[in-house]
Amino acid sequence: MVALVIGLTGGIASGKSAATAAFERRGIVVADADLAAHAAVARGSEGLAEVVAAFGPEALAADGTLDRAAMRRRIFADPDARARLEAILHPRIRLVLQTACEAASGPYAVAAIPLLAEGGRDRYPWLHRVLVIDVPVDVQLARLLRRDGIDEALATKMIGAQASREARLGIADDVFVNDDSLEALDARIGALDARYRALAAARDEAAGGR
Repeated sequence: MVALVIGLTGGIASGKSAATAAFERRGIVVADADLAAHAAVARGSEGLAEVVAAFGPEALAADGTLDRAAMRRRIFADPDARARLEAILHPRIRLVLQTACEAASGPYAVAAIPLLAEGGRDRYPWLHRVLVIDVPVDVQLARLLRRDGIDEALATKMIGAQASREARLGIADDVFVNDDSLEALDARIGALDARYRALAAARDEAAGGR
């Protein structure tokens, strides 16, 4: 079991995937909430059955899997629908993430949780620190438009549906403003990796070694 678990979060199009990839290149196990969410509603799963019970058969695509595009439109248009979906998914996602981090090898592990601020920091008592990948809203909007090829109205609604930048910063132990190049991001993650290895070693020593 690792001595230190870092929760990594940030708004949409902030660069979370690039940050987690940089940790993985350094041999750090990353448990990804997005992957856990896909597993939670895999075809034939209990989670998918609950989604269909809550939202009706229109939640399914023709092949029996979750119609993610349709659900995405629905939850961004209806906050109540979003809350119902999250109530189904989030407990399952938290359990998968915690199990993966506790089983990880290495000095520390990272749990990538895009909706950490929305779900509540207190729902993750097993996190030791929170790293926020921060980005100015105008940069976030430009990246989202470029990445997803959507119109500005939808992009603005997607950003607005998430926790505010201030709310994310309010739960942060560490903040990285990702408004530069990928090379700059990699260098900053390298510095954080060194810091987290030192913190993990100190925690391990304080616990009497493993």
